[in-house]
Amino acid sequence: MRRDMNLIRELLLQLERFPIRLGATAHIVPDDETLAIPGYTLDQIKYHLSQIEKSGFIDTGGVRPMIGIGFRCLTPAGHDFLDSVRDPKIWEKTRKGAEAAGGFTVDLLKDLAKGFVKKQIEEYTGVKL
Repeated sequence: MRRDMNLIRELLLQLERFPIRLGATAHIVPDDETLAIPGYTLDQIKYHLSQIEKSGFIDTGGVRPMIGIGFRCLTPAGHDFLDSVRDPKIWEKTRKGAEAAGGFTVDLLKDLAKGFVKKQIEEYTGVKL
């Protein structure tokens, strides 16, 4: 299965909003309705949740269920990635830029998005970063 960064972004946005008590670990299954993303199959969601976990974007609390993932919170890396691609306009520029280049890694995608955010901040504040 091919990695779909749009789906990873959407799942991280959903996980960020997931209702969980501080310090608790939830067992999230791929068919949890809070993670339903229109246009994606259960297998795609399952695969991409696994990729999110393997990328170190979430703290699983050490829980390794047979189906789904353990979820305690986003890690600093997860927050950083999500903050760099949160804005839909920045995400669209980032996605198109990466596709035009012919390929990308998660780190390159994050760096490209951070570049767009930096430019936007400079335009808004007039302060060169």
